Amino acid sequence: MTIINNTNTGLRPTQNHSSTQGAGSLLVSLPCKDKVVPLASKTFATPVGQLLIKANQYGLSHLRLAEVEEVLWVDESHPSHLEALGYLSQTELELGEYFSGTRETFSVSLAPQGTEFQRQVWQALLEIKHGEYCSYSDIAQQINRPKAVRAVGAANGANRIAIIIPCHRVIGKNGKLTGYAYGIEMKRQLLGLEGNVDQKTIMF
Repeated sequence: MTIINNTNTGLRPTQNHSSTQGAGSLLVSLPCKDKVVPLASKTFATPVGQLLIKANQYGLSHLRLAEVEEVLWVDESHPSHLEALGYLSQTELELGEYFSGTRETFSVSLAPQGTEFQRQVWQALLEIKHGEYCSYSDIAQQINRPKAVRAVGAANGANRIAIIIPCHRVIGKNGKLTGYAYGIEMKRQLLGLEGNVDQKTIMF
């Protein structure tokens, strides 16, 4: 993947916080025969707004901006509901560290449902490191589907786990910010937090 990073664009260098760095979150394989549903959810405040997170027994399944009067629930009857609650707690902790500038890599297990193609795209997004960004065509090349740029854009838009699966790090090939499910302003905030603030490189 042709990834543009701070060292070759003149963008502000990001700090290396080795104490919180790891291999990064991975997409967990889900069973094919049964639909996996969230077992727990919660909302919490962040610098970009109130976020809603959901988890199943395999990992985090959803992360998005919360809507007004969001309905929250926990399926205490499920034998794995405590595992789901654990993933929620880990996610809230890691996001707090991310927004405070002490975490660049997440480690919570990710378990969103999607098609095989969508999951290929989401896995490619996970390979874009903090402080880096690329285009839809770069992602298409990465998954060996160079002509599927529009399909990559659709899969990017269908991402159920914002921020951690970093679809905000995908910009137009011309350097302009492209559409973002939660608005261009939130995309600007996230890229600015990660050090991508050089307006000569990214056209805000």
